[in-house]
Amino acid sequence: MSFGFLGIQFGFALQNANVSRIFETLGASIDDIPILWIAAPVTGLIIQPIIGYMSDKTWTRLGRRRPYFLVGAILASLALFIMPNSPLLWVAAGTLWIMDASINVSMEPFRAFVGDMLSEEQRTRGFAMQSFFIGVGAVIASMLPYILANWFGMDGTAVEGEIPPQVKWSFYIGALVFITAVCWTVFRTKEYSPEELKAFEQEKEADEAETLSAEELAAKSKKALLIGAILTLAGIAVSLALTQFEIKKEMYILGIGLGTFGVVELYAGLLLKMGKHKSFAAEIMADLNAMPKAMGQLAVVQFFSWFALFAMWIYATSAITSHVYNTSDTTSVLYNQGADWVGVAFGVYNGFAAVFAFLLPVMAKYTNRKITHMLSLIIGGVSLASIYFVTSPEWLLVPFVGIGLAWASILSMPYAILTGSLPAKKMGVYMGIFNFFIVIPQILAASLLGYFTIHLFDNRPILSLVLGGVSMVVSGLLVLFVEDKKSAQE
Repeated sequence: MSFGFLGIQFGFALQNANVSRIFETLGASIDDIPILWIAAPVTGLIIQPIIGYMSDKTWTRLGRRRPYFLVGAILASLALFIMPNSPLLWVAAGTLWIMDASINVSMEPFRAFVGDMLSEEQRTRGFAMQSFFIGVGAVIASMLPYILANWFGMDGTAVEGEIPPQVKWSFYIGALVFITAVCWTVFRTKEYSPEELKAFEQEKEADEAETLSAEELAAKSKKALLIGAILTLAGIAVSLALTQFEIKKEMYILGIGLGTFGVVELYAGLLLKMGKHKSFAAEIMADLNAMPKAMGQLAVVQFFSWFALFAMWIYATSAITSHVYNTSDTTSVLYNQGADWVGVAFGVYNGFAAVFAFLLPVMAKYTNRKITHMLSLIIGGVSLASIYFVTSPEWLLVPFVGIGLAWASILSMPYAILTGSLPAKKMGVYMGIFNFFIVIPQILAASLLGYFTIHLFDNRPILSLVLGGVSMVVSGLLVLFVEDKKSAQE
């Protein structure tokens, strides 16, 4: 059931470990990299709730979630072939957008798939198994450029503006693995029908009423209109304030994002007021506004966790090549050795995440899911910040062991906690909405990190990694405030 995640993470890991390198090779400066990455989280913000909503209401010969696995895999595999052959920077940025959208189409239903197919008692182990396959896929993908260059003798350099051959072949292999692994899950698993899922849900709680009273519609409409008005005005105010300062264009994403979200809320509020509560926008926004308490608490934890991860993915290559290898010349042998070693380090954290995936349910059994997640995030945050003190490539691998523990927990514990509070018939849409709190911190990171790195950190990307480490420690402390009524004691 979870094997397809090996392929999804294979593609995702190639993206995380190599896209900044591709951007730099094609001429991007350090402060331009975050804005080039912004396509990925923006795409996820749009795609995941839509796919979640649609998959909740889908039933075909292939099932409920599996059609989306397959379509996303086909499109993502094509994008993986195109990405390393991008002739220009804007082509690479556009391909990243397409690739990330396609990965999101495959990835989002997998979370709901586990929620659909497993009982409450099995979910901690189920999401841990996803973490295992994510780790296995990512460790191989992250290390592929290093393996191809050092074990198979591929040339580790390229002329200016050309992607090195070991990176190209890594993406080709990744495309094949992606489609193969996802097809295994699509054709080797079954899904419960909507009728079976409804029966399971009725064993726990009464089904929700299909109709809403006039009073309920009025209350939902009023809430959406109020939130929409506040966010729209806030977006306008932030945008106007930013025009008074000489800042880079990506900072305007903050105001535009707030305003856009506010307009969507206003639109949803008007639909609710007209009684059209079954429409797509109204239903998603109403579900967002009425999210379970545990989901809102986890959202804050996710915000700081994923801000840290995005800081690492954006700046690991430039930080490590400049701080440990003392070079920023993308055509040099030393830079490409350092960039390949970043892939090895990413392989280490993903490999240990696969191992820790089996440890987490044991930790949760003897403590609880909250304590397990808190300790994992604090250890990961301290490890990420400690890269600042590393001066040799070999010692660089040590912090990534701790990051691996945090990564394994981030991929499993929040979802294990969350699924117990979600209605089965809305598992997909709520998983998509939950992705907002992964995507929003990434957009914020893409908006702010370039400015911070240049103006606050004196063009030292290593300090952006330190900031990420601090953010992850904060997320660990915030776990203490999360409510987990069905904490696993397995």
